[in-house]
Amino acid sequence: MKTIKLFAASLAGVGLFAISTLSVQAKPEFSKTEKKPCIACHVSNKSKELNDTGKYYKEHKKLPAAEKK
Repeated sequence: MKTIKLFAASLAGVGLFAISTLSVQAKPEFSKTEKKPCIACHVSNKSKELNDTGKYYKEHKKLPAAEKK
């Protein structure tokens, strides 16, 4: 019984971790949809940190007018 509870708790923990990381992952489909490289929204290619354009896109789900050109 203790093993089942431990397994269930572990499974729940893994599930919560997986769900929480979904929101912080970069989404390559945004790059394809907007026809812009990742660096257009991120401070560097390997960074999850957003620049001002990325923050705007996250909030408005579209690029600022100046970035669309």
